[in-house]
Amino acid sequence: MPLTAEKPWKNWRALSNSPRRMDKHCTSGRIRPAPELAEGAPRKLRKVIMNQNIMKIPYGRAEFGSLRRDSMYYVDKTHFIPVLESASDYIFFIRPRRFGKSLWLSVLQYYYDINEKENFEEIFRDTHILGHPTPERHSYLIMTFNFAMVNPDTRYLEESFEQYGQAVINDFFERYPLHFNEKERIRIQSLSRTEHQLKELFLNTSRKSLRLYLFIDEYDNFANTVLTTAGKVAYHDLTRGQGFFRFFFNMLKNATSVKGSGLDKLFITGVSPVTMDDVTSGFNIGKNISRSIRFSTLLGFSEAEVREMLHYYSEAGLLGEDTELCLEIMTTWYNNYRFSDKASESLFNSDMVLYFISEVADEGELPYDMIDQNIKIDYGKLRHLMLTDRQLNGNFGELKKIIGEGRTACNIQISFPSDRMTDPRNFISLLFWFGLLSIEGVRGQQQVLEIPNLTVRKLMYGYIRDAFHDAKVFRIDVWGLADLIYEMAYNGRWQAVTDFLADEIKAQTSVRDYIEGERTVQMFFLAYLNICDYYATRTESEMGRGYADIFLEPFLARFPDMEFGYLIEMKYISRSGPSGKKLEEKIEKSIGEAARQLEKYAGDECMRKTSGRYKLKKLILVWHGWELVHSSEV
Repeated sequence: MPLTAEKPWKNWRALSNSPRRMDKHCTSGRIRPAPELAEGAPRKLRKVIMNQNIMKIPYGRAEFGSLRRDSMYYVDKTHFIPVLESASDYIFFIRPRRFGKSLWLSVLQYYYDINEKENFEEIFRDTHILGHPTPERHSYLIMTFNFAMVNPDTRYLEESFEQYGQAVINDFFERYPLHFNEKERIRIQSLSRTEHQLKELFLNTSRKSLRLYLFIDEYDNFANTVLTTAGKVAYHDLTRGQGFFRFFFNMLKNATSVKGSGLDKLFITGVSPVTMDDVTSGFNIGKNISRSIRFSTLLGFSEAEVREMLHYYSEAGLLGEDTELCLEIMTTWYNNYRFSDKASESLFNSDMVLYFISEVADEGELPYDMIDQNIKIDYGKLRHLMLTDRQLNGNFGELKKIIGEGRTACNIQISFPSDRMTDPRNFISLLFWFGLLSIEGVRGQQQVLEIPNLTVRKLMYGYIRDAFHDAKVFRIDVWGLADLIYEMAYNGRWQAVTDFLADEIKAQTSVRDYIEGERTVQMFFLAYLNICDYYATRTESEMGRGYADIFLEPFLARFPDMEFGYLIEMKYISRSGPSGKKLEEKIEKSIGEAARQLEKYAGDECMRKTSGRYKLKKLILVWHGWELVHSSEV
């Protein structure tokens, strides 16, 4: 069934604010601190003076023990522990970057580690699992790999992997000295390779009736880097045939399928299924719970959890009083992730929520950059999928289409090899796994996927610009354009922006092949307007029928002194259509239609309420294929 949960784009009025909100809560872009904090000592000192027991904001923290001991805010997910135990002993779990994977592994490590038994009540105070522990609590030896620690430079990769593996195994023996005598340690450590040492260690623990839980975080980290920087040959040398990384996972695969192997539990996390498919010749190393409804809210924050966090820090005096404004802004920028067809509740990216709250608490105003740099998915990870021999390929067309329409439909692939990543279905699936698309609903056997929020949309616009630049299709002075957009936002001088882009298209003929159809023209135009954050750019597909093609809504919560917003109606006439006088007549007719539509849209009650704090300009742009043949203000 299609999902009916409200889209983040429905909250588009949040960025402009009602006059009441802006007058009451903002001055010069700042969210007012609570009155008792408004005078005196520096802000951070005043927080401490006011309440020394405020829980710290855990932005960037992924070590559960220190998070708890340092009295940091924790959104309790421990009720998933018994659910996880009932699922499988061997788990594979994919989520986008900075979604809380490492912290969750740390929670499990503290829960199952035999060395942490005496610390259970301290570490898990005020959590669900404290009152509902399972029999397996504190009954495992814990070993953890994080492959982000491995140097991805192919010149040193294998050596770095082996050195890191030795360090993990040595640390394991140091933490559990009572369970292995010196002779056993020397014999295991004398073996030449990490996978050999692990195999022998697993068997040793099995003979002693010990239980071992192995965690692998960011399993695909260095492999993805090799693929995107060194190329397919180097990647295949790593993951196929005699590749050492393949041997490592073959050892794990065998350990999960042989009784008495000594590997009792396994939890692997990553950002895509591709590397696992390559190193295991098709995924069969454990249960993939990534799209299970039972675990759809395991990571990320629900709206209720975000609201509760905002209320806590508002009551503590760190956010001021308008938590609803903060929630609306975060909903537009950070919400709307769904990972299961059956999920009715959308999720916020946890990193972005903590980033936002941390910035507002520290600075007393909205973040200068609404997108945390740590969340940005490097264009390089998609570059090789969109360019072939420096020529834009079909996947670039898919990305253009998705951005233009805001959604697509695809049967999400749970596993596929790197050789098939350029297939459109797999490319779209990869966008989903990376968090660039989210499940909106289902249609037959396909998932309807949409761009989840404004953060992702802005990232996608950046990918389009980077791809054009990389393929030498369209290169412009972005700093110069940014200056023109500033003039457009603050002084109402919009003509220079449209003229600049139109002139560049005329001068750089290669880009013309990629500007066909009204949606494509819109996408191209918005890709370059979005080099600045002055506007939340909305299209008709995002706002619903009966709106202009493009609405440039001033982000007044961030730029309260900005003066101009824009409704833009675009008309497109194909180059293969009429010419001569008939073309002139078509242009005039299009101008008339656009003017009537703009007057209708501007008169909409919601639009009039929203535009009460800025001057709304109504623009008509008529394109004849790639050529801008008319631009005017109504």
